[in-house]
Formats: sequence, structure tokens, C-alpha cells
Amino acid sequence: MGARRSSTFFAAQRVAISSESFRMFVDSHCHLDRLKLEEHGGSLEAVLDAARARHVHQFLAIAVTLDDVPEISAIARQHEDVVISAGVHPLHQVDPEPTVEDIKKCAERFGAVAIGETGLDYHYESVSRELQYERFTRHLIAARELELPVIIHTREAREDTLALIKQHTDPAVGGVLHCFTEDLDMARVAVGHGFMVSISGIVTFRNAEHVRELARAIPLDRLLIETDSPYLAPVPYRGTSNVPGNVVEVAECIAAERGITVDELAMQTTANFYRLFRAAAPEAPDNVREALASSGMLID
Repeated sequence: MGARRSSTFFAAQRVAISSESFRMFVDSHCHLDRLKLEEHGGSLEAVLDAARARHVHQFLAIAVTLDDVPEISAIARQHEDVVISAGVHPLHQVDPEPTVEDIKKCAERFGAVAIGETGLDYHYESVSRELQYERFTRHLIAARELELPVIIHTREAREDTLALIKQHTDPAVGGVLHCFTEDLDMARVAVGHGFMVSISGIVTFRNAEHVRELARAIPLDRLLIETDSPYLAPVPYRGTSNVPGNVVEVAECIAAERGITVDELAMQTTANFYRLFRAAAPEAPDNVREALASSGMLID
């Protein structure tokens, strides 16, 4: 895919990062407890080692129910490059519904660096829109009270998603629209409210020109990359079970679309990750921390 000019309504902004010393990728959204490990000798360690061999050195393991959190927390305790979230996916049926306090207590007990994934998905009706709306609101309140970023799944729910973001989130803390496939205007509004936008392997699909347009247009300092593994494997692995190491293909595609090097894309999205998920920042490599400091964006 050749480089193309980005849409102009987003101002280009970059953190000054040198990628000469090493290459580092972050998989900002993966479901490590749901990987098809039988395809990898039954070993999560083998999957993570394969990703590390491709310079993926940070993984954010995502919960889709609060019941998932103890398991992914155990994974994080065993792997210093894994951090976790806590939340309930909009399409998962749970009983009872978690309260704000339930979400907060779970996040605090297990050391989550973010709340989610949560959000609104009006494409499907497995959970009613009303229930999704109420659940999403509770997650946003919990995230605000804990001062943690929120990981948002949004599909065909533009107006309600943006309204709740504006009502309940602090732009100084922000969050991310994960695996984003909606329109540029929605991305612009979210970015204006302190959010980042994450692009998955969908960007490599032949029929996903609108996602490539997003990848070209989103400000580089507001961009994250992810696999959403085991789902949405990128080309040339489409149709197989996805793994975190395939975030490299996502980065390569976006870099080609933007006309920049893969190293620049890798280091910028890595810096973005640690700026957003500040609780993960103590493990950030020294040169990433130095780049953020030199740009006036210190990480605690």
C-alpha cells in the first residue's frame, strides 16, 4: 500500500523520538486469556516469546467481564511486560450487573491500568441498548473516580458514545476508542476530548479503505495500534487465530499509508501508550521516558 496524503482537518503533531537505538511495539489491546493456545503447543509463554522476538515488548490484556480479571491478573504477575484492564464488554450478558463500586474495587484489587473494555454496540441486540447505556455510564464514572483511562468499544452508536464521553470523562485522563472503524468526524471529536484512537488489523483488509483513511488522518500523537487477538488477524494471516506479534503487520501497514518509517510509527505509538496508560509507565524503557520528558510530557 503506497503512502498517501492525510486528510487535512487533523493537525499533525509528533513527539520527538529517536528510533535509532531500538524498535519497540506495544499491543495495546489483546485478550491473552482467550488465545487459541492449542495452536502454539498450549503455551502462552511461546506466544509472548514469539511476539517479543518481533520487538513487541508491552501487552495490555483486556477483560471482557469482571470474572476474567483474576485470570488475566495472574498472567500479568507472571510476565512483567503484561498489564491489565478491568471491565465488562457491552455485548456480554452478566448477572448481576456490576455497580460503580464493583468496578472500582475490582480494578484496585488487581492493579488494572484502565477501565474496560466497555462501550456501546448498537449493531447487535444481545444486550439491550438501554442496559448497554447504563453499564457504560457506570464504567465511565468508575474510571473518572479512579482517574484511569477508559477503553471504549463503539459500533453504530456515535451520538450516545460521544455524549457520554463528554459528560463523564476528564480530558486530562482520557481514554481510547479501540479497534476504531467509525468515521473521521467521530474520531476528531474524541481526540478533542483527550482520547486516542486505536487501529487494528482491519486496516490491512482489502475492503477497509475507510480504516486506512483513518490511519492516515489521525494525529500521530493520538494513535495506538492493537491486535484485538485472537480476533481480526491482519493480512497475510487473515482467517487464522490472531496473536500479539501480528501488531507488527498493523504498524507496517499504517507506516506505509502515512509515508513514515515503521520505526517512527513504532516508537510514537509506544510513547502514546505510556502517556495514556500512566500506571504502566514505570516499566517504560529509558529512551521512551527520555523522549516524553524532552517533549514536556513527563510520565510519573
